[in-house]
This record gives sequence, C-alpha cells and structure tokens, in this order.
Amino acid sequence: MGVFSVEDGAFRLDGAEFRVLSGAMHYFRTHPAQWRHRLAMLRAMGLNTVETYVPWNLHEPRQGEFRRMSELGDFLDAAAEAGLLAIVRPGPYICAEWDNGGLPAWLTGRIRTSDPEYLGHVDRFFDRILPQVAERQVTRGGNVIMVQVENEYGSYGSDHAYLRHLADGLRARGVEVPLFTSDGPADWYLTGGTVPGVLATVNFGSDPDRAFATLREHRPDDPLFCMEFWCGWFDHWGQQHMTRDAGDAAAVLERILELGASVNLYMAHGGTNFGTWAGANQTGERAMGDWRPTVTSYDYDAPIDERGAPTEKFWRFREVLSRFAGEPPEVPPVPDVLPAATLRPVQSVSLREALEAVAGPEVSAPVPPSFEELGLEHGLVLYRGEVPGPRGAYRLRLPGLRDRAHVLVDGVLAGVFERDAEEPEVTVSGPATVEVLVESMGRTNYGPLTGESKGLTGGVLHHQQYLNGWSARPIPLEDVSAVPFADEVSDGPRSFFRFELEVAEPADTFLALPGWGKGYVWVNGFCLGRYWAEGPQHTLYVPAPLLRSGTNDIIVLELDQPAQTLHLTPTPTLS
Repeated sequence: MGVFSVEDGAFRLDGAEFRVLSGAMHYFRTHPAQWRHRLAMLRAMGLNTVETYVPWNLHEPRQGEFRRMSELGDFLDAAAEAGLLAIVRPGPYICAEWDNGGLPAWLTGRIRTSDPEYLGHVDRFFDRILPQVAERQVTRGGNVIMVQVENEYGSYGSDHAYLRHLADGLRARGVEVPLFTSDGPADWYLTGGTVPGVLATVNFGSDPDRAFATLREHRPDDPLFCMEFWCGWFDHWGQQHMTRDAGDAAAVLERILELGASVNLYMAHGGTNFGTWAGANQTGERAMGDWRPTVTSYDYDAPIDERGAPTEKFWRFREVLSRFAGEPPEVPPVPDVLPAATLRPVQSVSLREALEAVAGPEVSAPVPPSFEELGLEHGLVLYRGEVPGPRGAYRLRLPGLRDRAHVLVDGVLAGVFERDAEEPEVTVSGPATVEVLVESMGRTNYGPLTGESKGLTGGVLHHQQYLNGWSARPIPLEDVSAVPFADEVSDGPRSFFRFELEVAEPADTFLALPGWGKGYVWVNGFCLGRYWAEGPQHTLYVPAPLLRSGTNDIIVLELDQPAQTLHLTPTPTLS
C-alpha cells in the first residue's frame, strides 16, 4: 500500500501528496457476508479509504469475557482486498449512537478519566484489540493509515493525562501510523480534546470555511481534515425521520474539497443497530435533558442505504468526488429482494409461560437490583414485590425508571410507565402483589450522562413510602431457541409468536409489523432489533445472509398488543 505520513502540513503516501477521501462504515452494523459489497460501493462512489469505530462493549460484554475478536481484522482485510485504505477509531469511547457510547455496561466509577481502575480496564482491552490494527498498518504492508485517540473528548472532559495515556498506549502497542483526535470546531472542544504531538481534526455538517478557520487557529500546521462530515443524521423513537437534501450535502462536500481538505463521510453506509445495541441521547445544549432512544435502523440518510443501494446522494457525491479524484470504478449491482408476502403466526406462548426457558435465576434483594447488578446488558427484568396491608389505595410511583415498565397488580395490568413521560395514575391498596416488567432501551451515548444504569433505579414508591423486599428475574433475550411454543395461537400481549417463512433463494427483505405494538424480532435465532409503533421506523431490515433456502423461523416478542400478520416488503418505511 505504501508509507503514509504527515510532512509540511500535508498527508503523503509514498512521498506524494495525498488526499484522504474516506467513508464511515462500521463492521459491526453490517453482516460480514455483505462487507465486500458495501466496500465496493464505497470505492464506486469515489472514496479511497474506509473508517470504522471499534465498540468495546461488543467485544467485552462482561469483564474479562472477550468475543468476536477477529471481526475487526477480517474487516480490515476485506477493505484491503477492495483497494481501500483504513482509518481505525478504537475508542475506548466511540459515541456513534451505539449503546453507552461503546463503553461496557459493567464499567463503574470515573470513566473517560485517568482514574487508575478505569485505565486498567482500557489497557486490558487495548492489549487484546490493538494487535489486529498494528499488524495491518501501511508501515507493515497493510492498509491502516491513521488511528484515533479517544473520540470527541472535548465534548466531555479536559483530562489531558488521560489522552496522553491513550496515545502512549497506542504507540507502546505497536501503532506507528499518525494518531489523531476529532472534535467540534470551537475553542472549548479543541482545547479540551486535543493533545500535543497528535493531529487534530474537526467534525461538522456545514460551514467548512468557519470550521477549518477555527482549526487553523489552534493547529496552524496540521493538515485540514473533516473527520466526520455529517451528510445525514440518525432517528429517535417517537420523533420525525431525519433527512438531508442531497444537493445541499453535495455542495458542502465540494466546498470541503475546494479548500484542499481531506474528508470522512459520516456515514457513507450506516447499516443497522442489530439486537439491542442502539444507543440514546439526551436533549438540550448540554445533553442533560429528556432521554431519546435511537431506532434500530442506522440508515442515517447515507449515500449508500441500509441494504446497500445507491441513493440520490450517492450519485451527487460520486460526481463531486470524480472532479477531484478521477473516474471511480463501476457501481456494483444491488442485491436482490424477496417478493412481497404476508405471514401469519403458527405458534405462540406467553412470556410468563416461557420464563423457565428464557430467564435467569431469581434474585432477592431489599431494593430492586439494577440490570447491571444482575449481570444483564439489555432485555427485560421481572420484579416482584408486596404492598403491605390492610391499607387504603395510594398512588404507585416509579421514580428513576429506566426505561419502560408494565405494572401488574395481582396479575392484572394496571399501567405502562415510560421514562421521561407523565406517569399513569395507578393506585393500589394493600395487601397486594406488584409485578413490574421493566424493559431497557439504549443507554445514553453522548454527554455527561453516559454510563447510566437500567432498571428501577429509584425504587418503587407507594404514596411516599419505599416498598422493600423484591425478587428480580433477568430475561436477557439473547437466545430464544428454547421457547416452549404451543400449537394454538393466543392474542395476548407479552407473548412470543412464531412464524414460518418459506424461501426458495435467500435475498434481502424488510419486515413490516402493521398493528403490532412494541417488541423484538428474531430470524433464525438472530435478533434483528426492536420495533415500536411509535415510529418513525416501521420496518426491520432482514439481510439475505440470515435466511436459508427452505423454512425459516421468525419469532416475535410482543410486549403491548399483537396483531394478526407480518408482511415482507422490498422497501423500508421510515416516516
């Protein structure tokens, strides 16, 4: 690939001046069998580099338990085969609208600081992940040209000893290529988030002249680089679908290139927040307001859409990039889609009846234990407690609920509570048995409230009195293969439903759930993610590699109110 370096304020590859034309694509948001197609689409748009984050919590979900460790290296190899250089952003924090900003849920204490306990965990993870980066650098014949130190740290803190520890740790573990930080284009971002001897880059969606002028004030000798050009945006449940005009985005990209800068399109291909990995954000300027969970799709209104098809933005960007980098390769064909179809459930079972198959052991505690104390990243927890009596009817409150709860009194649904929403009026007289089925959604991924716990974090109040003495049963929703389905199909909420899909030849599709309320979907054991009638996402992407010729199992866990059918559709619904 050649030697990549920074000389006289410019990037050079094998001694010749080089402009980095990169696009973000996350290996963990695209099925590995589809990497090569998406990478070929990046090349066909006119890019010469791919950028990816590395989510620590995906690879070390429980302390000392590592998994899926080869995926980063495999992805970098696939990028090299596609003729792409690579930028790696290994964290430990990534934001990325990913659960907890990529930090493991089991972390406690002074995260993103030079606290020795936290740094010990970071060092252990870096020891395991960084060899995959070091051995694939351009200095060693690979394709990795740059590695990031933390991520947008100026938006969070100013612990320069922490940043120096990370930079020194990257070097000590064999990273030889240029290191960089990325922050917003303002003085407080750049003074808090940069470190001497490490390149500074900026992130923005508009006004590149102003952004680069600010960068020049702080780093007059660094090459100009927009590490995240926000050409689209992400969606939150219950909010409108976010789009950006293709012409407007292309005009800003053109201006970035006219200024002589390098660029990384965020996102070039967004992909999907499969499973329970979607994060959340807090509203307001200081990111401390109402909590807003991110949807399952990470389409991002990117130039390459969720299933790998080119959009109008793709063609606009391709035309702009061709004027600065020459004619790009031919655009590869878009994968096939399944024909439209309607599916009806063939079996069902209530969640309560499935508990022995899907839930962990019951835990007793004086106050409701958090998900983290139960060793649960995401899913459900069924809490059970008692209201003493005899006593009159008083209001039941769930202060600090994270994130949504069905409250049952003596087995009957009394109300559904949601975080940052007005609580329903639920009154309970004693004695009574109270069950609270709590569902977690995304952990905050940006700002000072990163690192939150899930569950009944503020306890349960009856009038002004805490209720004590709770049992808690974690339901991880990771493996639903043992669900004991019955042949009859019920229509009750909080139930599993099984569908069969006959496929002659696997192809992409989107799953629509008209009339269904809120829940989760698995295809052949793989969790596609969450759905919710709140929108704006009303379909779930089903990648072709998840399907097989013949009979395919689709399992739906509905928490609110089931409907009668599922539909396969060739196009997504984001509204």
